[in-house]
Amino acid sequence: MAKKQKIFVLDTSVLLHDHQAITNFKKNYVAIPITVLEELDKFKIGNDMKNFSARDVIRQIDKLSSHGSLQDWISLGKELGSFKVVLDNNPKEINAEYIYSAGKNDHKIINAALVLKETEHKMEVVLVTKDINLRIKAKALGINAEDYETGKVEVKEEGTSNMIDHVDSEIIRHIFHAGKVDENGILGKKKITNGYYILKNGKSSSLAFYDHFTDQLERIEKEYVYGIKPKNAEQAFALHALMNPHIKLVALQGVAGTGKTLLALASALEQSKNYHQIILARPIVPLSNKEIGFLPGDANDKIGPYMEPLWDNLKFIKSQFSENEKKYKSILEMENSGRIVITPLAFIRGRSLSNIMFIVDEAQNLTPHEVKTIITRAGENTKIVFTGDVNQIDTPYLDEYSNGLAYLIDRLKGQKLFADVVLEKGERSELANLANDLL
Repeated sequence: MAKKQKIFVLDTSVLLHDHQAITNFKKNYVAIPITVLEELDKFKIGNDMKNFSARDVIRQIDKLSSHGSLQDWISLGKELGSFKVVLDNNPKEINAEYIYSAGKNDHKIINAALVLKETEHKMEVVLVTKDINLRIKAKALGINAEDYETGKVEVKEEGTSNMIDHVDSEIIRHIFHAGKVDENGILGKKKITNGYYILKNGKSSSLAFYDHFTDQLERIEKEYVYGIKPKNAEQAFALHALMNPHIKLVALQGVAGTGKTLLALASALEQSKNYHQIILARPIVPLSNKEIGFLPGDANDKIGPYMEPLWDNLKFIKSQFSENEKKYKSILEMENSGRIVITPLAFIRGRSLSNIMFIVDEAQNLTPHEVKTIITRAGENTKIVFTGDVNQIDTPYLDEYSNGLAYLIDRLKGQKLFADVVLEKGERSELANLANDLL
């Protein structure tokens, strides 16, 4: 039996997640409920990435409309399917607005899919949405519903272990004395560009970095960086990647309290002479799905609660020095002159990032497209650091497989300009570790 051609009905959440989604369904048909056009209109104003996405999708649809009526199927181009806008007329058999409630856009979108199912008998209708509850409601009424899969990564089961056991003790002794040793098959299948390892033989061990330029393993030592000393192997790895001038892009993963942001900031301060500016930014995820305008006060009052964790890290580093010490005064001078800036991510979008150490905190709350947009703005002498925890996502349309941080690591692992480090051991406090382990 011949396989049915599909009509993919796209929800607003998909188009805001990926503004190129319309063209990512190969030769299948793609439909947009007219209610989605209304929602895109509401999102078109603003400087967040969702606003840019809404405007771009509107432009795409406007361009398609020049080829014919949006009520008819319009070709999306060679090797692609066709596109149309679907009215949310009342279906003859099952009406989502009658079964659930009238007036809600989600139910109008389901009705658009139900109308297509009734009128396009020869094709399979699939509703594509990032909204889990909308998928459930659609399935309850007999509509196939799926998450948007483009950009999702496959979670590998081999784990993140970087331990190389049973290494010849002579090799460990040599790397201790000489500082490096030829790789010569020591890493086996775990060998990866800019990889970090613990070489171990019984009680003897050494921290090492694989340098693909020289094909050697270099010894890593735990050294102070702007008053901060690594407390475990992973923190030493992170500082090495952050301080390495050949690595231009770093991803630091880890649960709360593992020191991701603190290490990134300390390394940036240590290298401040190499950059014109240090920028710490984080995406603003509205509390309880309420926009930032819901909060009282002016713009600074509204963003204050979101930026406080970044200021806390800066205060902690300053606390390592007395007020008369040179490094303490240096931080104050950088703050006052604007050489160090802590800001919401939306405030720096659109800038060209040259001669900057750019740290993006809570990167798991970014989409793959947002991460790509940030990196493609990197100019000369810029280093970008993404920190986050893929298991602690605060935005409803992302998960551990589809967030920007996971996507970044999956696509760039092994590239010569990139390094990623997983920080597994919490160093904030014994109580914080207990919560991370058991709650």
